[in-house]
Amino acid sequence: KDFPGHRFIAEESTDEKLKLTEKPTWIIDPIDGTMNFVHGNPLVCISIGFYVNKEAEFGIIYNPVLKELYTALKGKGANLNGQPIAVSGTHELAKALICFEGGSSRDPEKMQCVLENFTTLYPKIHGFRSYGTAAISMGMVARGAVDAYFEFGPHIWDMAAGSLIIREAGGVVIDPSGGPLDLMSRQFLCASSMEIALELSKNLKLFKQQRDDE
Repeated sequence: KDFPGHRFIAEESTDEKLKLTEKPTWIIDPIDGTMNFVHGNPLVCISIGFYVNKEAEFGIIYNPVLKELYTALKGKGANLNGQPIAVSGTHELAKALICFEGGSSRDPEKMQCVLENFTTLYPKIHGFRSYGTAAISMGMVARGAVDAYFEFGPHIWDMAAGSLIIREAGGVVIDPSGGPLDLMSRQFLCASSMEIALELSKNLKLFKQQRDDE
């Protein structure tokens, strides 16, 4: 009522083709980590990103179970529960702790892609972690708890807030192909440094799927 020009993109509220315009837009995931929630796993969160002219202005990720609140304001840095956070700064893939997700899809081609990436990367990195929620995984990169994270299959509401939080914490967010991030592409790669991001990109088998705006 007070902001009639504002738009909303949310997982549970639209059946229409998604479109990110220049208008002020709230991109919301009310429950990220649904499978975790069903199983009583505490890694669940609310993710809110606010965009103007297709650029993130602020991002919020809140885990109400663990009471962890990630926030970022464009140009003002990133915080966890009010305290500044920063990415690890790791530059070598061999020393990197990498987060990745298999996703909920049981498509044979997608599962083969996941297995190939695991097999290719495992000998080249320090270790893997999987948290079951894109937003919290991005928060882990922002706070320096893991050094990189990639996924094929998430939606715009999964990464809208986290992408800004990582950048404000000093990290990078790109397309897994090595190009610029496309929020509608349903794939991303984020890391503590561009060196790790590009090295990961060179080793990844890509998996294309229907975009959010198709």
